Amino acid sequence: MKNLKDILYKVAIKEVFGVTDLYVNQLIFDSRNVKKNDVFIALKGVSVDGHVYIEKAISLGAIAIICEDFPSEKKENCTYIKVADSQTALAIMAANFYGDPSSKLILVGVTGTNGKTTVASLLYQLFKKAGYKVGLLSTVKILVDETEFNATHTTPDSVSINYYLEKMVNDKVNYCFMEVSSHGIHQKRTEGLSFAGGIFTNLTHDHLDYHKTFAAYRDVKKSFFDSLPKTSFVLTNIDDKNGQVMLQNTQAIKKTYALKTLADYKAKIVEKQFSGTLMNINGTEVWTKLIGEFNAYNLLAIAATAELLGLEKLEILKILSQLDSVSGRFQYIASENQVIAIIDYAHTPEALKNVLETINEIRTGNKKVITVVGCGGDRDVTKRPKMAHISSQLSSQVIFTSDNPRSENPQTIIDEMEVGVSPENYKKTLSVLDRKQAIKIACKFAEQGDIILIAGKGHENYQEVNGVRSHFDDLEEVINCFNQLKKN
Repeated sequence: MKNLKDILYKVAIKEVFGVTDLYVNQLIFDSRNVKKNDVFIALKGVSVDGHVYIEKAISLGAIAIICEDFPSEKKENCTYIKVADSQTALAIMAANFYGDPSSKLILVGVTGTNGKTTVASLLYQLFKKAGYKVGLLSTVKILVDETEFNATHTTPDSVSINYYLEKMVNDKVNYCFMEVSSHGIHQKRTEGLSFAGGIFTNLTHDHLDYHKTFAAYRDVKKSFFDSLPKTSFVLTNIDDKNGQVMLQNTQAIKKTYALKTLADYKAKIVEKQFSGTLMNINGTEVWTKLIGEFNAYNLLAIAATAELLGLEKLEILKILSQLDSVSGRFQYIASENQVIAIIDYAHTPEALKNVLETINEIRTGNKKVITVVGCGGDRDVTKRPKMAHISSQLSSQVIFTSDNPRSENPQTIIDEMEVGVSPENYKKTLSVLDRKQAIKIACKFAEQGDIILIAGKGHENYQEVNGVRSHFDDLEEVINCFNQLKKN
């Protein structure tokens, strides 16, 4: 148990009712999980206001309430603390509760629309291969050195972040690489953390269902870098038009990377193949297993970060050539008759464009590109026609299908996608609601040497329909299809 007074250190408190010199068990922000002697933090969410559950939390045993507004009636045996912002208070309290673990290791945050998972995961790989104990907080998985935990969000909640960071400190982890999402920044989940550095990958059309405007989305990302101290570094992709914006108000040490313009860290692509990419990084050539220009940016960011954190240049390049692609990120397999299937998480217009352009640059002769793609339900609807336009423009054939329709009608989502298809591309398109069937049809259409791109879900192993998640894995489905075709 921890003393509430200590946990409240640095929290902006407006008013207190009751005593703060008391011992509490856990920090809880979901009233359903409250137990005896817990602190309940009432958060004002997008759809639910935690303040309405204060009485329920007390009935379940909460002895202290953190809130932005006091309830009309207060219980005598409970402490109420009014704060300026409950989200910020939760983050600071979580850091205090777990002993400020981020200050006891080297924590680097990675933000941007695309590339966060790849950069964070490959930095984990690189530092592991360099002999360090490393932590990872990512969309795909959470790793405390070699112990794996399931990830549920790009950026976990504040309590979970500090819980895992404390585990890392106890396990003597040296470095931790963390994906930092715009939702996580906006909801103050990264407040109270000590970052040694921050990486900006790029900024494209995404999450406008949440942020409403691109400017708001950009400014939330920027606020992460604005908050970094003088002792940390910012590494930004200066080829991206928003790369310079991220540097405008930061106090941190400013570093840049680029493929096309002058930068502190520079690279160019020498050769592209489906087996990998030959790159020249700051004058030295290195062969990597990763494919495409978007991965060249990721690898350059990784090399630059490793150098900023003190690794030797030659050691970095040597390990860079050994790194394996991340699950669901341009992950490919070949059938017996040499049909190539690529599984990629591309779920934004820019990411889809990058993957398809890479495939078209590498493919030879008259080999077809068959794309299976959908758009998620209850998410930014404005990108749907854009995704359809890009896929139909850059593919030989496109099959529109379901991709986590959630509470929406899958056919409505596809109808909204098809609006973006140019008249000259209509004949290339096909709609198949069932994703499993869509993948099967793509495999049947493909001939020797053709390339199938299955976009949108990547590493995800589920399909969500009407709030229910059932097992579904794009890679598994492709393998099954290839095996079935082999038998026939």
